[in-house]
Amino acid sequence: MKQISTRFSIAVHTLSLIAVAPDSTGDYIAGSVNTNPVVIRRIMGMLKKAGLVEVRAGVGGAALLKDPADITLLDVYHAVGVTENNQLFRIHEHSKIECTVGRNIEQVLQDELAQAQALMEQRLAQTTIAQLLEKFK
Repeated sequence: MKQISTRFSIAVHTLSLIAVAPDSTGDYIAGSVNTNPVVIRRIMGMLKKAGLVEVRAGVGGAALLKDPADITLLDVYHAVGVTENNQLFRIHEHSKIECTVGRNIEQVLQDELAQAQALMEQRLAQTTIAQLLEKFK
């Protein structure tokens, strides 16, 4: 079974760490996440492109460009490109069209999955990095 990308959780971890320990370096963040610094640099690039962090080359370190109360989990979700073509779920292709289920599964399932994704995104929009930080205490 294929899992949804871990980029989202790594990005939330990264933003939370920067909020708690400003000027955290990529190596420090990588140690906390327990991953390779290259992964963190890639995530930081995505967060920078989305306008969520400032990365200081040379001296290292990073800072949030927004208050943690103004960064929602939906912002992070969009920043790290969890979805492919704005679809969280993919449906298998090439079903047999001679079969009633095969002919209709894509449309029927696509509607259900689109609604599920919309509900999930609504929920992510309700939670901020600041709210998560409160739970870490």
